[in-house]
Amino acid sequence: MTPRHEHDSLGEKLIPADALWGIHTARAMENFPVTGRLIAPELIHAFGQVKLAAARTNKKLGYLSPDLADLIEHAAIEMAEGKLDEYIRVDPFQGGAGTSTNLNVCEVLANRALILAGKHPGDYNVIDPLEHVNLHQSTNDTYPTALKIATYELLKSLESAITEIQETCQTKEQELTDVLKVGRTELTDAVPMTLGRTFGAWADAFARDRWRIYKCTERIRVVNLGGTAIGTGMGAARDYIFNVTEELRTVTHLPLARAENLLDTTQNMDVFVEVAGILQAHASNLMKIAADLRLLASGPDTGLAEINLPPMQTGSSIMPGKVNPVMTEMLTQVAIDVFSNVSAISLAAGSGQLELNAFLPLIADKLLSTLRNLIAANRLMSEKCIRNITANVERCRSLVFRSTALTTVLVPIIGYHKAAQIAQYMQTHKCDIFIAAQTVAQIPPGQLEKLISPHAVNALGFDKNEQEKKS
Repeated sequence: MTPRHEHDSLGEKLIPADALWGIHTARAMENFPVTGRLIAPELIHAFGQVKLAAARTNKKLGYLSPDLADLIEHAAIEMAEGKLDEYIRVDPFQGGAGTSTNLNVCEVLANRALILAGKHPGDYNVIDPLEHVNLHQSTNDTYPTALKIATYELLKSLESAITEIQETCQTKEQELTDVLKVGRTELTDAVPMTLGRTFGAWADAFARDRWRIYKCTERIRVVNLGGTAIGTGMGAARDYIFNVTEELRTVTHLPLARAENLLDTTQNMDVFVEVAGILQAHASNLMKIAADLRLLASGPDTGLAEINLPPMQTGSSIMPGKVNPVMTEMLTQVAIDVFSNVSAISLAAGSGQLELNAFLPLIADKLLSTLRNLIAANRLMSEKCIRNITANVERCRSLVFRSTALTTVLVPIIGYHKAAQIAQYMQTHKCDIFIAAQTVAQIPPGQLEKLISPHAVNALGFDKNEQEKKS
């Protein structure tokens, strides 16, 4: 097919005849062949929703004819449903605060609408990307609005994924509630606890993450659609500005609200930094828990080996039988990637100048990538790791009874110094606490068993009256 000629203020270019993108996209593809990646699909779908709301608002107010608006709406719905992803060709890293993305979107919607009308791509005298699809809009209000919609949806998915891993930890807490083990501080033996309490502590950390992420949506739901170039609304009709966000609420089924100060929302990107910080807190929890799991499963012959992580794959090309804690290693790498992305988002947000932030595409790329990775990592850890962890019960008990830290439970009964003598006896004679306690303090094994039972170590402190009875 013969290429079509398209024109812009810089001149003319030949565009493939059947391409849904046009000259603005072609220039961006030539200017920014950076990452080799495409725009996040969530952002594309959200852009489709923004353009759909704009077209419907302009139709209701009489700024677009019903026939023309219906064609744009049809194309925008297809974009929102992911049917036009392949035509958004620009690189995520681009100059212009996302202008290349918005122009790519506008060209694809215009050309798809033209095809629906029985016309040829490039017949912009019928449906124009800027005159019609972008009517009353700017990149500077549509791009951040689309980013907030995409972020909101991913935050909801992340909240769901965290709920899943939290509930998995809670189930494991109940399952392992009677497994006695050594607690550890600074990687040295501390007082006894149960393995169930370990998982319970992780579940509570995830509960806090879940709540923080839920609260994040309060910031993200405030958009600057209608503010056009810098937030003054110049170039847009007043009735459009007052109605388009309400239409977008209907399209997205999200509790979106127009910002009171559109200039602020257009130029300041601190809300994305705030969300990124919450994601970093969650990543910090994931990283710590991944490290804990690796330690508790270490060995299995020469380490702690208190738990068994589910074997996922061969661990070595030279060492037969080796199995590595690959899921926890994946989780740690995701967390490290989150930390680097948060730094990039913070730097990009702080690099905005005056009425606009030119680096919003970087914020979008890093934020949406972070959300997607965290969603996947949480679900994989829940399904492929934590759910199938088992305890080495006898190993746990053996380590507890040979740990001098266990003498702490005797302090309320016989005092610190006598308990220290028992600890010293254990070290000198290489024996467990039962032998030492009976030899040094005449404490029978049955009484000691009660003091270090799962029920006793799970209780909050000791009962004074109960201790007096035992003494």
